[in-house]
Amino acid sequence: MSDQKTNKEGQINIELDEKVAEGTYSNLAIINHSVSEFIVDFINIMPGQPKAKVKSRIILTPQHAKRLAKALAENVKKFEQHHGEIKDYDQPPIPMNFGPTGEA
Repeated sequence: MSDQKTNKEGQINIELDEKVAEGTYSNLAIINHSVSEFIVDFINIMPGQPKAKVKSRIILTPQHAKRLAKALAENVKKFEQHHGEIKDYDQPPIPMNFGPTGEA
């Protein structure tokens, strides 16, 4: 019997392997877009280091990017209701020549 038949209608069976479950730390995200996709590069930049590597890249359709933005906004709101306002600390600006330019 297939997994789809055993699941309730509308549910998806999602697997999470151990390596992905560990996660990847990121303290910078660079977002670029074209007419057909959004590209989000997650980066771990260390203070005082002139170079950083992209740790993960996620490519989304515009519709999925909008859904992600909405889901993040809803979750930030819920978090702040439970834990108080998230403070947005001033940070020095990232140099404009940091990282690749966005093209599709």
